[in-house]
Amino acid sequence: MIKDKATVGVVVPMFNAERTICATLTSICRQSHQALDIIVVDDGSTDRSASFVASYAKKDRRIRLKSQANAGVAQARNSGAASTDAEFLAFVDADDLWAPSKIALQLRVLQEGGPSAGLAYCWFAHIDEDGRVFSLQNQPARDGRVLQWMCRSNFVGNGSSMLMRRSAFERAGQFDPSLRARNAQGCEDLLMCLRIAESYEFRVVPQHLVGYRMTNANMSSDVMQMLRSCEIVLAEFREKYPQFGSDLDAHLVDMVQWLAVRALIGGRFLVAGELLNRLFVTEPGIAISCLPGMLDEYCRARLVPRWLKLLVRRMRNDQREFRPLFSEMSW
Repeated sequence: MIKDKATVGVVVPMFNAERTICATLTSICRQSHQALDIIVVDDGSTDRSASFVASYAKKDRRIRLKSQANAGVAQARNSGAASTDAEFLAFVDADDLWAPSKIALQLRVLQEGGPSAGLAYCWFAHIDEDGRVFSLQNQPARDGRVLQWMCRSNFVGNGSSMLMRRSAFERAGQFDPSLRARNAQGCEDLLMCLRIAESYEFRVVPQHLVGYRMTNANMSSDVMQMLRSCEIVLAEFREKYPQFGSDLDAHLVDMVQWLAVRALIGGRFLVAGELLNRLFVTEPGIAISCLPGMLDEYCRARLVPRWLKLLVRRMRNDQREFRPLFSEMSW
């Protein structure tokens, strides 16, 4: 039975997000599905993030602020989930944006799928620090039993794109804080998706309903740590499902490529060079073929000098304009 009034617990892990948290909360509060229990978990912020949330909560009583000593994103999400008894859970990072119909559309397909459907995801757009879209390449269509596809590629992409049943969240063991303890934080979302895919079907809403922000600030994160995280996660599933070994190998190659772009956008050129060298050594054909796309993504991110973007556009004879602001007013 479809329950349009079902409460969705929305968990927002937050650490020093004073520049973006208000925009994120605005996009949450403007959801067409209004039955939301919104928990912002302040993970030891030292800026004005908590005070901004407290002020916002005075305007919308659905928002609650929960504080904890810095323990990482996995623990923050688990803490927020434990603070609500909602049957459905959604997670959104404190610098991402949601389209107003995001929860409503995902909840519909998840409920239509019945108890066997544990997770619904949607497409996401890459946005810059001003909320402008610079990539709409994410357009996967996998649904149903997707474990092998998840082993091949993290098509869900990020934690802000997911809506899941609490039963699936609990059966998957919640988000794994041990990755941070092993200095391998970064792939908690991938691990959650893989573990849910072992027991449940997925559903997809084929629309760009999430703005996944990529800025110089969040691009400065340790991409090598994320690579270690990915290697640990994929190794767990290689041991469980050796028949998917080739898929897991290809997944790791894709991750190295993506992290190289991430390092470039963040200005970490030595790290990007190290990753590209690894790619050339292990997969020279793939490395050569992916370079034009990597360069294009780097320049479209709007995080590089204007003269360089113009130069690349002339080289590619590409006069495409960037899309307008990716905000709740755009949809």
